[in-house]
Amino acid sequence: MSAGSVQEFQQSLTRLDTASTVVSPNEFETALADVIETPAVGAELPFEDLSLEELPVALEPSPSQLREAVMGVTGSRMGIASLGTVAVESRSAGDEFVALYPEFHVVVVRESDLRSDLSDAFGWLQSEFEAGRRSLILATGPSSTGDMGALVQGVHGPERVHIVIVRDDD
Repeated sequence: MSAGSVQEFQQSLTRLDTASTVVSPNEFETALADVIETPAVGAELPFEDLSLEELPVALEPSPSQLREAVMGVTGSRMGIASLGTVAVESRSAGDEFVALYPEFHVVVVRESDLRSDLSDAFGWLQSEFEAGRRSLILATGPSSTGDMGALVQGVHGPERVHIVIVRDDD
């Protein structure tokens, strides 16, 4: 995706009251460390060159660590620029639990994994389903509900979301 797609993605995130940071791969660890609030839990990122190993994040968290965590960190291999949506996989690494239980969710997505719109995302989803990966959460901003009157955030998931977009270049 082009830098214009990163800009569109960030504009969509802003409309959703979702913070974002754009970093190079070399800046990733420092930038993420600045965002982390402890206690934090995480699922190992689905990227070969990015890791949570050196950060204050409990990987493969126990149920008690999940309950106590204020922040969860996951990766996403797909974002939709026009909507500000990310796909969180349900992997054995625990992504789904890490994404939904803590009140603050940080998502790491690569610039090249941004799709322009829903139509483009459906093509990606089809290839994922064909590869046997069929369990994903499409998340758009903080969890919210308005079915009882006023809009309330954090009812079915995190109250706050921060997206870290890792540029493809150094």
